[in-house]
Amino acid sequence: MTALADREWRLIRDDPREGALQMAIEEVAARTALEDGIRTVRVYDWDPSTLSLGYRQDADTVDWDYCDREGIDVTRRQTGGGGIYHDHRADISYSIVAPADEVPGDLMDCYALFCEPIIEAFERMGVDADFAAAEQDAIYHPSCYLRDIHPAHDVVAPAEEGANARKISGNAQYRQRDVVIQHGSISYDLEPAHHVGVFDTTVDESTFTNRVTSIREQAGIDREEAVETLADALSDWCDATESKWREDELAAARDLADRKFGADAWIRDREVLEASER
Repeated sequence: MTALADREWRLIRDDPREGALQMAIEEVAARTALEDGIRTVRVYDWDPSTLSLGYRQDADTVDWDYCDREGIDVTRRQTGGGGIYHDHRADISYSIVAPADEVPGDLMDCYALFCEPIIEAFERMGVDADFAAAEQDAIYHPSCYLRDIHPAHDVVAPAEEGANARKISGNAQYRQRDVVIQHGSISYDLEPAHHVGVFDTTVDESTFTNRVTSIREQAGIDREEAVETLADALSDWCDATESKWREDELAAARDLADRKFGADAWIRDREVLEASER
């Protein structure tokens, strides 16, 4: 933590944005970290609500008619794993972006470091949460929250031994251009109908609620307080300065969202369009 605080970090309490732009912004932040030496922590949400597919996820697992009918966008992440329904109210998301040579090279050690402020935020909220103590088998593989629970990067609550621990946060990492990007989804509240409805499956809503819990259920605080607590914990972790995106970063992110994260070629087939193909 001391070494991190010696670097230049910024905290961005981001505006609500569409999913494609939120994913594009992370790649632009990676470029900024590498070229300008500015590292980023941020909190954000998705508006409209969005299903983010895992990098290698089969697009045929999506109920496209349901998403269209319910006004749910679809994008594809750079990270692996199953799809996540990000509700514009019930989900709180964060990301951490830093040069790879400044953080542990071992994936598990890097997860442990980058999840420190997430665990700290839960403690400040009054949520008894920690990394899963043991693996739990997958229930429905296409859904991140119903996949196997892994002690390395899945956070559950309550954390005490012997409790009925349910998933409250999923976290994932990828490395691009010598930069590490970690992002995560934290459940403020539950929207089980949409979490299972976005997939082409007959999984029952109760299956989701039996597996997943939320900040609201565990601590009863309002969403604004939860968001502020998470942002403060991220800022304290790396001694970040409050900031906003530069205009050139937003312009680059909009271009990338058009060519990649918002393009059907990427969402369906992981193909990135050239500027001339838009």
